Amino acid sequence: MLNALWIGFFLTAFGAAVMQFLGGDQAIFATVMKASFDAAKIAFEVALGLTGVMCLWLGVMKIGERAGFLALLGRWLAPLFTRLFPDVPRGHPALGSVTMNMAANILGLDNAATPIGLKAMRELHELNPDKETASDAQILFLVLNASSVTLLPVTIFTYRAQMGAADPTDVFIPILMATYCSTLVGFFFVATLQRIRLDAVVLAWMGGLTAVVGGLAWYFAQLPTAVMTAQSSLLSNFLLLALIVIFLIGALVKKVNAYEAFIEGAKEGFNTAVTIIPYLVAMLVAIAMLRASGALPAFVEAVRAGVVMLGFDAAWVEGLPTMLMKPLSGSGARAMMVETMQASGADSFAGRLSSIVQGSTETTFYVLAVYFGAVGIKRVRHAVAAGLMADLGGFVAAVFAAYLFFGG
Repeated sequence: MLNALWIGFFLTAFGAAVMQFLGGDQAIFATVMKASFDAAKIAFEVALGLTGVMCLWLGVMKIGERAGFLALLGRWLAPLFTRLFPDVPRGHPALGSVTMNMAANILGLDNAATPIGLKAMRELHELNPDKETASDAQILFLVLNASSVTLLPVTIFTYRAQMGAADPTDVFIPILMATYCSTLVGFFFVATLQRIRLDAVVLAWMGGLTAVVGGLAWYFAQLPTAVMTAQSSLLSNFLLLALIVIFLIGALVKKVNAYEAFIEGAKEGFNTAVTIIPYLVAMLVAIAMLRASGALPAFVEAVRAGVVMLGFDAAWVEGLPTMLMKPLSGSGARAMMVETMQASGADSFAGRLSSIVQGSTETTFYVLAVYFGAVGIKRVRHAVAAGLMADLGGFVAAVFAAYLFFGG
């Protein structure tokens, strides 16, 4: 499926460019090709930028693994994960890595979540009998990762503040609603296809997590903007530093050579960063050509006309560029969000909606390309459909939340 989608991006971009040329745009082909070259450069720079961070966090995770912390987490969460990941043995390091990745995503710690997630994907791949086809466990993990709840979307608050929003954090509760809905939709879609049994244990965990997310959302929503931003930043950085210190203390207690463990993990991080470059280039170039050809803007206008013709309110269509770009490119979606706020205002319905959409889910195709590319998976099965279904759930919830909180 990924192969067909990738080829479709190029063919769509070419067709749109030809139409632009026939319409009198003599420079369209040069524009599209320049976009492809720029995207290839950006793909390399992204992978290069990840190298140091991946070396750091895979080194830290190796210390935690040697000190026994990941095994401890795996045993603690065994009642839940043995049901969600029935193909992963109890106590396997992958369960601990999956847990750490989810925790980092919840806190909005992207730099920490990515290398930990890649480690989890490699460990799940060790259990995969068909090394070119995604296993059930890998698909569920990828979907949960791509749609993971983000409790502290500080980056979006920062952009809104820079764009002059009167209250940059007024989208906090709507974002939390949207991102939680995307996770639930993605999980239930995969659970249905993989026939995961939702017994009392799974339902209890889901109910408990819902209560925790709701409680934290309520707490942060009561804080003034400045206090909320400061406390969220303090919490995130404290937890990261505390994690490193706890791992090091554990290594001392267990008499583990922490330095050697760190170096071993860092080497894995470097190799992984190099491995993902071709996959990033392939995906980002296709997306850039699709955008530069004018195919996306044309589609947005067609949707707007259709919505108006049917007699429905079309205010939400202003958030469509961010919605369409979000599964394809994180930086592209971020640019769409900023452009919407520039054109309509940060406190406009469109500006707030684009912010909620930006925080509702992860970049599905980027996550798929990086995580599956790192382990050489070629046949992704229902991973794309599940990821896009989670995106759709998040987008629908984002529109609903925007209308609920800010009107039309």
